[in-house]
Amino acid sequence: MAQKKQAKPEKPEKKEVTKEVTKGENVVLIGKKPVMNYVVACITFFNAGEKQVVVKARGRVISRAVDTVELLRHAFVKDLQVKKIDIGTEEMVRAEGRKSNVSTIEITVAKAGSK
Repeated sequence: MAQKKQAKPEKPEKKEVTKEVTKGENVVLIGKKPVMNYVVACITFFNAGEKQVVVKARGRVISRAVDTVELLRHAFVKDLQVKKIDIGTEEMVRAEGRKSNVSTIEITVAKAGSK
């Protein structure tokens, strides 16, 4: 008797929405790495002479973006100001065709005295 091979169900791939970043815009995209990695990235931008940095996050890592900015403000850059906080929602289409909403946040921080 010949045995039939069963096809393994494929895992749905997550589709990521990418945005174009204009040149000259200093953006730190928050992911699943430790918070200190993103703090160091922000400090690197400021040490390179940049006046402001935009911290962006989506979904479950929004809290990590807030932690990054708070740690940066209170421990590393004493004269840091939060210039702007933008929140929003992006609609994503999943592999199975369902639409879902994902929350987003953009926090713009700048050293004191810069625009």
